[in-house]
Amino acid sequence: MDRRTFLRSTALGAGTVALGGSLWASAAAAAPAQPGAGPYGALLGPDSNGVRLPAGFSSRVVARSGRFVTRTLHLWHGAPDGGACFPDGDGWIYVSNSELPLVGGVSALRFAGDGRIRGAYSILGGTNVNCAGGATPWGTWLSCEEVAFGQVWETDPYGRNGAAARPAMGRFKHEAAAADPLRRVVYLTEDEGDGCLYRFTPDTWGDLASGRLDVLCAPAEPVTGPVTWQPVPNPGDWLTGTRNQVAAARRFDGGEGAHCRDGRLWFTTKGDNRVWVYDPASGVLDIAYDDGLVPAGTAPLTGVDNITGRPNGDLFVAEDGGDMQVCLITGDGTVAPFLQVTGHDGSEITGPAFTPDGRRFYFSSQRGSSNSPLAGVTFEVTGPFRDAA
Repeated sequence: MDRRTFLRSTALGAGTVALGGSLWASAAAAAPAQPGAGPYGALLGPDSNGVRLPAGFSSRVVARSGRFVTRTLHLWHGAPDGGACFPDGDGWIYVSNSELPLVGGVSALRFAGDGRIRGAYSILGGTNVNCAGGATPWGTWLSCEEVAFGQVWETDPYGRNGAAARPAMGRFKHEAAAADPLRRVVYLTEDEGDGCLYRFTPDTWGDLASGRLDVLCAPAEPVTGPVTWQPVPNPGDWLTGTRNQVAAARRFDGGEGAHCRDGRLWFTTKGDNRVWVYDPASGVLDIAYDDGLVPAGTAPLTGVDNITGRPNGDLFVAEDGGDMQVCLITGDGTVAPFLQVTGHDGSEITGPAFTPDGRRFYFSSQRGSSNSPLAGVTFEVTGPFRDAA
């Protein structure tokens, strides 16, 4: 019996004995999330954009790589990746990274209150493989470079201020960032097969120019349980590297998306298809979902990647490959497909984000139907999103 088979049989047979479980969701949840019927029902057939959605939902294409955004002279970037939404008067702004080498950056779409596109522009250019990132409570977008010795760039979604590098947040293969306003820290994932999880505490909340970078520390076994943090002595050290300075650092198999809510951090790892949850109040790391901890052959969510959530507690997780779905994990521990993009088998889903009112959902197919970074498609989904869990 291999290790993942043993974990599956132990978790499914003994509830929370091996893996805790109830930490991450409601008190009723007793184990990592399991497949079940989603709150929106089954997916219907593909619509005119090739998107399968539950009844009552619809999609539209808002941008395509290499083409002018509607009613603008802005060419939408290639390889759209991480994204987020920001309030803008009666409307909102959706920002999207470009995961292209050397000519990456970030573009923004500005929407009116009725959903019309009223502008598009660049807020960062000339950077390298901008993958995921995260929004800050003070209204900026952290765009992360997914290259060795990459940096975090703080950008202005409204286009008023220039972008600034934040080297104090470490020089490594950055993936995502998630700000926790309760504890005034920013968590950072690392896209390496033995990546770390970092926590940045700025000297002044709202100013990321200086602060302390810590790395999560724990033994590899047990998989879940108490963890500690140790400071990285020199986050910007090019010789040693940020990731190699603390011997006790816990290693994760390909850090991906990150999302904070109510003081807890959810993050994903693609090598083992897990959604993790860290609770700083208890100092405990747990598993919210693992495709190896469901009955064999039933996993609806594979290729876990970007993650976001709604105020009611639902998590939305995008697939890198898999079967090109966005799946949701409900607060009671059910995982189910929410949408699927058809005809884009060589692509991945990126940039999931909700508008501030939670009524519209954005995401991209990074390489489109032709599996080219210059064929990305950015979508909007509207429909009866639920307010209560």
